[in-house]
Amino acid sequence: MSGAQEVAEAAQKREIRNRWFLSAPALVIILIAAVGPLFVMLLYSFMLKGDYGEVQFGHFSLDGWTSVLFQRDIFDDTLGLADAHLSIIWRSIKLSLLTTILTLILGFPTAYFIATRPPSNREVWVFLVTIPFWTNLLIRTFAMQQIIRNGGLLNNALMWLGVIDSPLQIMYTDTANLLGMTYVYLPLMVLPLYASIEKLDFRLIEAGYDLYANRLQVLRRITIPLVKPGLIAGSILVFIPSLGAYVIPRVLGGGKNMMLGNLIELQFGAGRNWPLGAAISITLMVLVTIALLFYVRNASRSGAGHA
Repeated sequence: MSGAQEVAEAAQKREIRNRWFLSAPALVIILIAAVGPLFVMLLYSFMLKGDYGEVQFGHFSLDGWTSVLFQRDIFDDTLGLADAHLSIIWRSIKLSLLTTILTLILGFPTAYFIATRPPSNREVWVFLVTIPFWTNLLIRTFAMQQIIRNGGLLNNALMWLGVIDSPLQIMYTDTANLLGMTYVYLPLMVLPLYASIEKLDFRLIEAGYDLYANRLQVLRRITIPLVKPGLIAGSILVFIPSLGAYVIPRVLGGGKNMMLGNLIELQFGAGRNWPLGAAISITLMVLVTIALLFYVRNASRSGAGHA
């Protein structure tokens, strides 16, 4: 090995060490602020619940994990399915998927419209999309409540138009949760889609029309495959916070239509069952991880197909 190569390798190793040294504070913060609480939750999930809700350290137990899906009969102590927990888990997954689909249906035309405006006007439209982020989530949720409640804007408008005779009961239902999450998370779908559509070569779409493809064929075979990275990114940004939503189901669901976030808060609060709350928290993280792996796998396949 020549002297020049040795000097270059030494410089490269020194640069790598410097990068690790500069990254060390951030890595320590991430370790303490992210991994630390997760480790505490994992530890709590294997502890025994105390008589007053506290965690009994040193007493290993799987009751917290067992109680996620099963419950013991108060008479003969036999295990049976925890119907309430299973219902909440299914509701969380179902509403998160429906929210992702609805935001995609509404967000794709919106993003396409913005991306096809003159470059001088696009910033204004993107600015309008980001305005809801200026307002606190709780305030936006209460605003939706004023729209869909029995005496709200929606019911009053429908009654004034003669569409309905009495107010629709939307509040405190899964529909209310779905509408609220769609409204809140819609910008998270629009922005990644807009970033992908803006980079789209529209000459390919014109070529599709020149080859006698109709609008649906162009959309299915040209537009969607090319903007798939933005579609996947938007789906991730919508599905994950929807799965752990707490404020929206609490306000619009009224505590009757709980989701996983509400169930976790209940166990750490009024339920005073910290091992169960910790086990449900880890279960939520596992569901999020599965969703991420699914999306990343599809993104990898998409990238390999375009390559």
